[in-house]
Amino acid sequence: MTTDQPRPNNALPSDVAVHVRGVTKDFGTGGSLTKALRGVDLDVPYGEMLILAGPSGCGKTTLVSIVAGTLAPTDGDVVVLGKNLIAMPNRLKVRFRRDNVGFVFQSYNLLPALTAAENAAVPLLIAGWRRARAVEAASEVLDTLGLGDRLTRLPTELSGGQQQRVAIARAIVHQPRLLVCDEPTSALDAKNGRITMELIARIAVQPDRAVIVVTHDSRVYSFADRIALMEDGRIESVEAGMHQAHPANPA
Repeated sequence: MTTDQPRPNNALPSDVAVHVRGVTKDFGTGGSLTKALRGVDLDVPYGEMLILAGPSGCGKTTLVSIVAGTLAPTDGDVVVLGKNLIAMPNRLKVRFRRDNVGFVFQSYNLLPALTAAENAAVPLLIAGWRRARAVEAASEVLDTLGLGDRLTRLPTELSGGQQQRVAIARAIVHQPRLLVCDEPTSALDAKNGRITMELIARIAVQPDRAVIVVTHDSRVYSFADRIALMEDGRIESVEAGMHQAHPANPA
């Protein structure tokens, strides 16, 4: 498969945000070779929340790392938001991630010396915004998440659910067109897990955006438009989620 030439703009339907074909990923060589991905095919349309489910070690995190441009595949074709990530130089890939991709990490990854507002403003600061403007914009997002009275608190002064909301604010403050969430509810109880997913669904699922959620938590499947089940480095099936069966805005 040739991967060094950009895919023509008209080669994909306009409603596809993420297009993955024949993607493989090997780690190590010889006797220590591990095949993490074994020929993955997946499309994620705009306006969709896709849940990527499967057992530990099946390749979920490897796949979303490739989709987000933080890991290169061994082979295959990856087009995200109309851009061929395989053909994209690393310096442009860094800019692409900065401008278009948001991450919600399992462990929050908040900086302990920064306040809630400062943590949420990090993507804007990286993009070159003036500090005061970035913190102001981040504060507005935190306020919509119910943390308007926690803006100056340090992470250690916040509950687990509040830290998760700060992590969500940081992921969406720059209005990314692709949001990737890695086990966003694994450290939360049922109530806070549902609140977290409701926030992600309400804020991030938009007609010009796409959301991929990696999870073991079957409690959140009801938020999915589709559920892709992975096993041993492959997508075994893609099923309609409950949200797909009951769309919020039917045509």
